[in-house]
Parts: sequence; C-alpha cells; structure tokens
Amino acid sequence: MRNMALLGTRLVLGSYLAVHGAQKLFGILGGPGLDKAGAGFDRIGLSPGKQMAAAAGITELAGGVLTAAGVADPAGPLAIMGAMSIAAVTHRANGPLSAKGGFELPLTNLAAATALLATGTGKFRLGPALPRPLAAVAGAGGALVAAGLLTKMLTAKPPAPAHTGSQPDPEREPSPEAPAAK
Repeated sequence: MRNMALLGTRLVLGSYLAVHGAQKLFGILGGPGLDKAGAGFDRIGLSPGKQMAAAAGITELAGGVLTAAGVADPAGPLAIMGAMSIAAVTHRANGPLSAKGGFELPLTNLAAATALLATGTGKFRLGPALPRPLAAVAGAGGALVAAGLLTKMLTAKPPAPAHTGSQPDPEREPSPEAPAAK
C-alpha cells in the first residue's frame, strides 16, 4: 500500500509540475509561453526575465518528469522544492489562499516534494536513484541557487496584490480587458 501511495503522489505532483513547466516554455495548455512568462519574471525582480522563466520552466518540466518516473531520485523532488520555494514567495503579496492568487498551491507542492524527498520513491520507479554523494551535492547546489534567487526577489520591489476575482498568475501578462489592480 505504501508503494502505491508513493506512486500516486509522484504521478500527480510530477505530472502537474511537468505541465506547468511546459506551459511556461511552450505556451501550451493555456500557458503564457516564454515571452509572457519572462515579462512576469521581470516584474517580480527576477531578471533577465526570459532566461529566468526558461530556467524555471526547465526546472519544473524536468523535476516533474523525474518525480513522476522515479528516475534519479531525489533529483526530481529537489528540483520541485527549489521551484516551489520561489513560486511561494512570488505569490506572497496575495496572501495564503489560492482563491486570491496566494501561495497555497506552491506551498502544497513544496510540502509534497519534501515528503517524497524524505520517504523516497518507493519500489515502483523507472530507473535508479542517484548515489548519495551526488544527491547531496545536487541538493546543496540547488539550495544555494534557490537562496540566491529568493534573495534577489525579496530585495526587489514586491509585486502588488491582484484582486481581479480570478486566480492571478504573475507569470502572465494582464489581459487588456482586465481591470488594473489598485
């Protein structure tokens, strides 16, 4: 039962993160694409925006695929943890709940990735785990990169809260018909 639960968690978390990364990178499935995502990253202080959006999209896509497949564990959950740490801070101005564009979903994804990191992938996986020393180096390197990006973002002007009645996404450009946030 434990292995089935881990597989289900990996498939849900990994698939959604992979799709989210593909939305950023390729503009598919209703995503903004790299140009609009890049403009959003510039607005929140992560510049150059297009390159930062590409890095985030690649991290989410690769982290999601690795997590869902259980390959090179713990690389997938570590990638998701880094991306979701930054995403949670990105949504901080909107409060804790997703209904107002807050950090609820990134924080939930971060918690799920942390749980997978702590428990491992289980026996249903497509490939081997990373050797422990390599996993430690990857974790430390990812933590340093995430800390640097968080510092850069937190020292930039914070994004204004969005109160449009929908779930705002700072990676998207506001639509011309949407009222401006006050």
